[in-house]
Amino acid sequence: MDRIDAMQAFVAVADLQGFAPAARKLRLSPSAVTRLIAALEERLGARLLQRTTRSVALTDAGARFLERARRILADVEEAELAAEGERTRPSGRLVVSAPLGFGRLHVSPVMATYLQRFPEVSAELRLEDRVVNLVEDGIDLAVRIGLLADSSLVSRHVGEMRRIVVASPAYLKRHGEPKTPAEIAGHQTIQFGSTSVTGEWRFAEAGRELRLDIAPRFSCNVADAAIEYAEQGGGLTRVLAYQAAAALRRGSLTVVLQKYEQPPLPIHIVYPTSRLLSAKVRAFIDLVTETADWRFG
Repeated sequence: MDRIDAMQAFVAVADLQGFAPAARKLRLSPSAVTRLIAALEERLGARLLQRTTRSVALTDAGARFLERARRILADVEEAELAAEGERTRPSGRLVVSAPLGFGRLHVSPVMATYLQRFPEVSAELRLEDRVVNLVEDGIDLAVRIGLLADSSLVSRHVGEMRRIVVASPAYLKRHGEPKTPAEIAGHQTIQFGSTSVTGEWRFAEAGRELRLDIAPRFSCNVADAAIEYAEQGGGLTRVLAYQAAAALRRGSLTVVLQKYEQPPLPIHIVYPTSRLLSAKVRAFIDLVTETADWRFG
């Protein structure tokens, strides 16, 4: 049994939660992966995985061994990359995931600069409003807005994002400006981000969360449509700060209820767990921190 191959198989099964997807990633047969795991467990004298017909889960011993195996594999990879010289020269293919609107406006320009700066790299930018699985989808890094739930990823904080309520000056002149969230009940509202006819807006006051049910006159799943209708005097809408940035600069929208806003959402770059970053990934993260102002506050 090759110990490195066995540890790679174990980490792949743990990350992908199955023998079949691990086999596909490693380009082995499921039976070969099973044999590697069995040999590793026999050598260690401990069961690392609990197997059922539908799922695979780590045992306590497996969870402890997983972190050690990751460190060992990272050391091996670091030694190999150092020998090849890849750590100092970005090359190969870089795949980046980002939210659709934010990626189009703010990640795409960074990608253009990146490709100009590093001609030996080819890149793919995947824009979609869903949380992707980096390992299964073959993604090197992702830009995510909001609190992170996946503890298996390494994160780098690169910005923050306010959630704001906006309306046009003309609307506020006709209907008055709400001074508290409760006063929203007397206003027309525009719901973005939900296909339902009702929605919930959240605010903060004195360290506690306020939840407010609204009955929007207009609902849509595209921020641009909500913002355009708000600019035309359609009412109040709640969006991410970057989505309304251009309208705020033009003066066609005004922020209201600012003191009741929830804390800004963090913006992170995330990538699969490893102590070692490839040069192409490190160069992209460095470029974001060097050139991009993602503090939407």
